Amino acid sequence: MSLRAAPSMGFLQSFLAVASTSLRPTGLSRSFVPIGARTWPAPLLPSIVIPIPGLVSDIWESILKAVPKKKTSHMKKRHRQMAGKGLKDVTSLNKCSGCGRVKRAHYLCPHCVMSIKKWFSNDFSPKKEKSEWTEWEKEDQQKRLDQRGYTVDEGRVDESKAQSSTGLVDRKLLLMQASNTRLQSKQYLQTHTIPDASPADIYSVATTSSQLITASGSSSLHVYSTAPTNDENNPYPLVQTLKDAHKLGAHHIAVSANGKTAASAGFGGELKVWSIDDESSQWALKGSIVEDSKTAQAKNAGELWAVALSEDGQFLAATTFDGRINVWDLNTLSTSDEGATKLREYETKGSFGMSVALSADGEFTASGHANGAVYLFNNTTGRLAHSLQGLVKPVRTVAFSPASKFLAAAGDAKIIALYDVKNGEQVANLTGSQSWVMSLDWSTSGENLLSGAYDGKAKVWSVERRECVATQTESDKTLWAVKWLPKTSMTRNETFVTAGANRSISFYREASGG
Repeated sequence: MSLRAAPSMGFLQSFLAVASTSLRPTGLSRSFVPIGARTWPAPLLPSIVIPIPGLVSDIWESILKAVPKKKTSHMKKRHRQMAGKGLKDVTSLNKCSGCGRVKRAHYLCPHCVMSIKKWFSNDFSPKKEKSEWTEWEKEDQQKRLDQRGYTVDEGRVDESKAQSSTGLVDRKLLLMQASNTRLQSKQYLQTHTIPDASPADIYSVATTSSQLITASGSSSLHVYSTAPTNDENNPYPLVQTLKDAHKLGAHHIAVSANGKTAASAGFGGELKVWSIDDESSQWALKGSIVEDSKTAQAKNAGELWAVALSEDGQFLAATTFDGRINVWDLNTLSTSDEGATKLREYETKGSFGMSVALSADGEFTASGHANGAVYLFNNTTGRLAHSLQGLVKPVRTVAFSPASKFLAAAGDAKIIALYDVKNGEQVANLTGSQSWVMSLDWSTSGENLLSGAYDGKAKVWSVERRECVATQTESDKTLWAVKWLPKTSMTRNETFVTAGANRSISFYREASGG
């Protein structure tokens, strides 16, 4: 009995959607259908329905629709770009080239725009002559011009010379006259130099009310007297030499604000604390710092690096090669090998700690690292207060303002960044250095900031104007350290000292003020 049979109509219609009725088998009748087909009218295997589109284009279109696409529209990309640019505009600050004030990047200075509007509204000249000004008008004008560094007479241009043949003011001439007006700068005179003060580079200096201490590549620390003297040939005599203080030399030294405690760090990894005798004004070793359970490791070169002391000399902070910042209580320091009690140990991301500073009020500890990071820690809570942004290259120096309001940080980025200690925001960038900034120091009043650079230039910066007001270029060798000398009743003018790779110590005094 044969099981072969002609395809059923259901199978043909499902398999070929375009099949016509002509495909029906007309030559067969019911009598010729095999018996097996009559007995089992349904197929032995289940039917398989495979729909085939009629057109190839429909097949390709269905394939494309089936593949999901992760495509970001152009509008969405543009929105993201504009959002990032807007955020950068909000956070980026620069200095107005016209008035010197800090403004938002890519935005016109609002103060200059206001002055230009007033200038145009007054037909490029004041409505009143200077002789006709009232007292309050003169005071207001002088107050505004003081911010730019010149007097009322210097701030007013001569309109009579700018009159053209038509009687109108020549705007081009007025602009040229205004552009020639420069901000007044300070002048500092080099009063004395101590040549060959050390057989090696001088890496750090520290000052008290009457002394100057230097740390160099030699094994000794040198102490000079800065008290007024009648000896014009040697106004800053050497009064003490701490021999064999550091066998491999010292790279950092710090003195407390009260002038009674000093700390020095050597290339051998040791950290020593010194105290002064009030009667003889001579320094003596008070003790050495050794980390807990790391007596052997503490002797490795570079274990401890930058150091800083609190204002009263009770607390000592130091950075390490692996990015930690340790704070010790010097009241527990003894001459034995036990060292001092460690109060805090701040952890960072492991980048080399190149600089450290303690605020005058003792509330904050700041550190600068080789990866460009600047951290601000709260000593009361023992937690990270702010991670300061803005510098992407090694930060070689950090310094708090005398009132602990601002923190200055600088290094290989060739800029000096100013941060608000309270909220951690960057308030200004002091630009103009052509080389790495190696050292920073605030003046006693907090009005000026002193910097020493790798190219041998010492600069004095006005914090209010946000610009450099004096530059000393007597040396072309690296200035590793710069420091203001504290003002006393005998000194009327500001004085600062520089030291570095030329192995000499130079003193500068402000020229103005008598």
